Amino acid sequence: MALHHFHLKADWPGGRNEVGYIESEKLKTKISIPKEMDGPDVGTNPDEMLLGAAATCYIISLAAMIERAELPLEEMDMQSEGIVDVTDGVFTYQKIIHRPRVVLRAQAENKDLSKLNRLIEKAEKSCMISKAIQGNVELEMEADTSIAE
Repeated sequence: MALHHFHLKADWPGGRNEVGYIESEKLKTKISIPKEMDGPDVGTNPDEMLLGAAATCYIISLAAMIERAELPLEEMDMQSEGIVDVTDGVFTYQKIIHRPRVVLRAQAENKDLSKLNRLIEKAEKSCMISKAIQGNVELEMEADTSIAE
């Protein structure tokens, strides 16, 4: 078994509407509460970071699966949306919607497209971040797959 350790240092100067700073090996940024939650909206925030973690984990997992399946990838991109519910002052990260767009090369066949569609669902279930939030945040997929003309 291999254990990987990731470290992050956070500095926070005071109350709710202050601006803090986080630093890890590759990520260095200011943090604060977003404007949607009546914060100063400087740098990033936990909501964006959770969405970013889920989206990057998913698209990297999908890319690896497409590569292993030797599907003829032309291009791939994705939009993701995080939905936070506020009820009676309680903030709940309710749902993440991934909208991957994957285009296979023109020589791909319908069986390749079918395999791609199966991998799109499988990648969500195998992603480490998806597993970590499972049962707490609903995950939804709205994929757009095609074969280039």
